[in-house]
Amino acid sequence: MLNPEFLKSVFLEKALPYSDYLNTGTPEQKQRWTQVYQAASLTPLQTELLQSFVRQMNILVVSGLWCGDCVQQCPLLARMAEASPNLSLRFLDRDAVPELRDSIAINAGHRVPTVLFLAEDFAFCGLYGDRSLTRYRAVARQQLGPACSTGLFLPDEQELQATLQDWLNEIERIQLMLRLSARLRQLHND
Repeated sequence: MLNPEFLKSVFLEKALPYSDYLNTGTPEQKQRWTQVYQAASLTPLQTELLQSFVRQMNILVVSGLWCGDCVQQCPLLARMAEASPNLSLRFLDRDAVPELRDSIAINAGHRVPTVLFLAEDFAFCGLYGDRSLTRYRAVARQQLGPACSTGLFLPDEQELQATLQDWLNEIERIQLMLRLSARLRQLHND
């Protein structure tokens, strides 16, 4: 199911750029996502790292505008994608493509956000989600039950920055995978 042709089709035909995805939500959902986006910022070193990427990476976020964990994390991905000309970021509602949703279940559940990292030719490189380690720690501190965060309140600045760094670490890991790929090095003659 995670073949490049299928993933390319979903990415280009079904998934939306960040602002278009937000526009599918209610005013309240957009406001929550916008609050986190506005609170998020990159350090100069993070920006420098993102701008140093040389391989095109397609990032497909399977998400839900209603999801508190998505509210707390997806705007951070948008901030990072803006800083790098080689990151192409798109969002897809979890239930929009059931065959994709079912093939990326985590712990036997349709968890969001789930991020698929794809090469320039849409070859599958990795999957990350539904929460970064920092988000899991924050949620564990707040509650150890089945309920999920509502996204009604901004995370504190330290948590926000640590979560951003968690995601950046994973993006960098995939970028290094792409940069060191023998297949892509041969393709790009580098």
